Amino acid sequence: MLEHKPRPEWTATEEFLSRVVVHPDPAMEQAIRSAAEAGMPAIEVAPNAGKLLKLLVQLSGARRVLEIGTLAGFSTIWIGRGLPDDGTVVTCEYLPKHAEVAWANIDFAGLGEKVEIRLGPALDTLAALEEEGREPFDFIFIDADKENNSRYLDWAVRLGRPGATVVLDNTVWEGAVLNPDLDPVNARGIVDALKMLGEHPRLDATVIQTVGSKGWDGFALARIT
Repeated sequence: MLEHKPRPEWTATEEFLSRVVVHPDPAMEQAIRSAAEAGMPAIEVAPNAGKLLKLLVQLSGARRVLEIGTLAGFSTIWIGRGLPDDGTVVTCEYLPKHAEVAWANIDFAGLGEKVEIRLGPALDTLAALEEEGREPFDFIFIDADKENNSRYLDWAVRLGRPGATVVLDNTVWEGAVLNPDLDPVNARGIVDALKMLGEHPRLDATVIQTVGSKGWDGFALARIT
């Protein structure tokens, strides 16, 4: 995997913005702390990105959210806080250990009644959701294994309603999208997804570059038509 190397000034600015504007609370701090204590990778979204997810959920009026990639539940908590009282999140996690940590964090944040963690390979979970005849999702956040990004986007279109919002994280990957040989598995998966975003007849999308504690990266924002 390509190493992400944030510049000190990027991280310092992110910390300033989070402290002055975002105001992470004890539940968010607990999620980060518990992940570190469990030996999980520090790849959760930054606080300012988490707050963006909350605002996007609110701005879109979403009630039903699908998240692909739970980790320690940091982004799940932000998303859950953007939902109305009757809103729900279905989040997909492959590793039982991660799901256990995430559930404790989600419950600590007071969102246990809104969140359903589905354990197992996400592609299997997504197929099961289709078979169950679940109501279409209003908002889909994809932040999982990059080699399957295109498959996850395909499922987002199949499971999302027309007008739904899709957010795909990690779309620049330290610039490796310009040279996928730097990280053949992840970067090529990201490039394939970017091409799909630009060519799919039911996706209208853009990509935003970002810098911060997670390095040089970005995210895609799309609407299902």
